[in-house]
Amino acid sequence: MIPLEALELFVIDLPLVHPFRTSFGEERVRRVLLVSVAGEGAVGWGECVASSGPWYSYETVGTAFHVIRDFIVPLLRGARLEHPRDFPALVAPIRGHPMAKAAVEAAIWDLFCRLRGMPLWKEIGGVREEVLSGVSIGLQDSIPELLARVREFVGRGYPRVKLKVKPGWDISVLEAVREEFPEIELQVDANCAYRPGDPALPEFDRFGLLLVEQPFHYEDLLEHARLARTLSTPVCLDESITSPHRAREALELGACSVINIKQGRVGGLTAAVEIHDLARERGIPVWCGGMLETGVGRALNVALATLPNFSLPNDISATDRYFREDIAHPPFALTSRGTIPVPEGPGIGVEVDGERLRREAAATARFGLRR
Repeated sequence: MIPLEALELFVIDLPLVHPFRTSFGEERVRRVLLVSVAGEGAVGWGECVASSGPWYSYETVGTAFHVIRDFIVPLLRGARLEHPRDFPALVAPIRGHPMAKAAVEAAIWDLFCRLRGMPLWKEIGGVREEVLSGVSIGLQDSIPELLARVREFVGRGYPRVKLKVKPGWDISVLEAVREEFPEIELQVDANCAYRPGDPALPEFDRFGLLLVEQPFHYEDLLEHARLARTLSTPVCLDESITSPHRAREALELGACSVINIKQGRVGGLTAAVEIHDLARERGIPVWCGGMLETGVGRALNVALATLPNFSLPNDISATDRYFREDIAHPPFALTSRGTIPVPEGPGIGVEVDGERLRREAAATARFGLRR
């Protein structure tokens, strides 16, 4: 039985090293919701990947705080969980809110593994001690500025670059990047910015891309399936894959030939592993996307990406890509092989700076879980 004694919530604002801009907005400060679960002298940590506003998802830091406080905590009080995989059934009466659920489940996984003295990645069946890294570059003010950013990250040793694109910031951008960097592994992410029939979409085949990610609306599997039949570039889904059930629908329809798995988006690590296994059975490669996570969420992503079917470079970059001073340590660093090493310690393998967190937190809450 997992000893669940107390749960705490912390909201903290962390400035980003560079503004991160996509087709739906820009972030300069990352508002982070961290969750801790304590039991038998150990503490497990999870991170909610929701943003401060409802742009990538309907969930926000505020809604996640509310759902955890008012709905998940009451279900956890007195709950008897033998394993973290029991958690999704416990919170199944709460419709939606996968990011809130995932943050609590992550803390329970971390606590469970720490008490067992087991690294999380080994507990879930990981097979590698380092994961292949990639870097995601947001929209820039000009092509010269973008080229400078690409040059910087290629110089640091990142083996794959992902560019955010949208109508009007796509073909000329790719032409410029490919002219200077003809050999780098390159992919694009539209974050739902295009409409079916956009004349730019067939042009993506000219650039030898690893994939084009989420061109259409997140609910529209049918148009993604139609596009996938016309492009030679693999179509990857991100926002559309919100659960294992949705992943199965997308694969049955032929809406994608690659899946970006974000454990926070799909409701937690248990669901993420299920999607990984489903894709592996179908011969569909997967990779792990990023959500501007601190070291807590980054550690969870690293553990997930050790599973065998994570065969493409992941959006798991070094800590200093986003933060000058993270809330968790040790920081993640890129190796000369373009990889991120997997932490060796129990659980997620990183420690939270609790003193700083309590000092700088914009909001906190603590709940006992014993009846």
